[in-house]
Amino acid sequence: MTVPNDFDIDGKVCVITGGSGVLGSEMAKAIGENGGKVALLARGEEELEETRAELAERGIDAIAIPASVLDRAELDAAAETVVDEYGRIDVLVNAAGGNHPDATTGPDTSFFDLPKEGLESVVNVNFVGTVLASQAFGEYMTDQGKGAILNVSSMNAFTPLTKIPGYSGAKAAVSNFTEWLAVHMAQEYSPDIRVNAVAPGFFLTEQNRYLLIDEETGEYTDRGQSIIDQTPQGRFGDPEDLSTTVLWLLAPGAEFVTGTVIPVDGGFSAFSGV
Repeated sequence: MTVPNDFDIDGKVCVITGGSGVLGSEMAKAIGENGGKVALLARGEEELEETRAELAERGIDAIAIPASVLDRAELDAAAETVVDEYGRIDVLVNAAGGNHPDATTGPDTSFFDLPKEGLESVVNVNFVGTVLASQAFGEYMTDQGKGAILNVSSMNAFTPLTKIPGYSGAKAAVSNFTEWLAVHMAQEYSPDIRVNAVAPGFFLTEQNRYLLIDEETGEYTDRGQSIIDQTPQGRFGDPEDLSTTVLWLLAPGAEFVTGTVIPVDGGFSAFSGV
């Protein structure tokens, strides 16, 4: 028996929502440097083009498509653009997401005062955007009879963290949807369409930096220090820490893996605190 190259994604056409974000851009680099063709989606055209240019400097075949994951018409148009450019869609990575201060409790904002708009924005970009993108791009996979969808959940989906009820609830929904869609695609369309998710632990991003790092001192906030104390590896994750897990889940070596949510968390979920 010949064991396949676990990371062989050469030639696969990979769509990445949130492609100009910290995690999305790192995933794009990993996929592109292993032979994938990358279609980056995001709302900010300037950041999107900067990311595409950075990929091009690395010799990665990439296109940039401005689109909102909350606008189905824009997603449908983006899918047509990808197919016109590359002929197919093999992979969708739903990396768009993030938290928002208006959905976060704190000294000046109690749970009872969280505005509906803040909560809705977080739930929409994390969960609804994942569903809409899976509809727009996943439909092409049903025509092909094969493909891979990778969602981005969070450790919040396993055990909700304090202060961020909207984000925790939205990521729990993403994990549940991952399982549901994996079964739906396999039973209704093709067992060769796989759906999985990664659940990053604590990664420093622009969305959560204000919660973890004191802007004035550069030191950990009390919350940041608590996270480090509860993470056996004693550090925050770097975006590239996700790369090998992402590549494995998208590649032939994971062809019997679907409906899973894989923690990438430095041992946080394994530590009881004692």
